[in-house]
Amino acid sequence: MSKFDQLIHAQYRLQICAILAATSEIEFKVLREKLEVSDSVLSKHLKSLEEVGYINAIKRSNMGRQRTWLSLTSLGREAYNGHLMSLRSIVGNI
Repeated sequence: MSKFDQLIHAQYRLQICAILAATSEIEFKVLREKLEVSDSVLSKHLKSLEEVGYINAIKRSNMGRQRTWLSLTSLGREAYNGHLMSLRSIVGNI
């Protein structure tokens, strides 16, 4: 279903969803580096997406260090794909 999603539409959240849609999961640090943003900026956007159930954030220990892994939920994938369809319908005839 094509539905414009105001939450996803913000630049960094759209980029986050696009990156997560292309992979099963990604580590916080790697995502931060791809977006070239600070921890606090990324955390703010992730929190918004997590609050509505679009992403999962799972903490795992790796060699004594805690790491956060992120993935798009099925609801998030559906919302992202719907948003893309909506954008395509807006610019489709250009």
